[in-house]
Amino acid sequence: MILTVFRSRLNETFSAEYDRHVQSTSELAEQMPGFLGHKMFVAPDGERVTLVEFDSMESQRAWSLSPEHRAAAIAGRRGFYAEYRIQICTVNRDARFTAPVPHQDTRRSHECAREQVSLAA
Repeated sequence: MILTVFRSRLNETFSAEYDRHVQSTSELAEQMPGFLGHKMFVAPDGERVTLVEFDSMESQRAWSLSPEHRAAAIAGRRGFYAEYRIQICTVNRDARFTAPVPHQDTRRSHECAREQVSLAA
């Protein structure tokens, strides 16, 4: 997997236009072969971090060289961004953990509900 880390800060004057730009750019990325997913985060200090995952370097490169992405990059440099940094990373290890869903004893839940009702009475 290839992970693109895009860190940026916006120029304040283009925020509404930027929101439309991000929506269309995200939709285009999702249609690219090899696209796995993306997420965007905004830190309290205003820095934005976008993580984009592709299945291979070829897929990531095809996205970065696509006419739509190149046009988006030009628009960003002309107005949206005060600054940005791009890092292209190869994921060497991908570990996951998902907590099991706790078993809920419905009988106990009903007992608690009855206790609350009797206390309220």
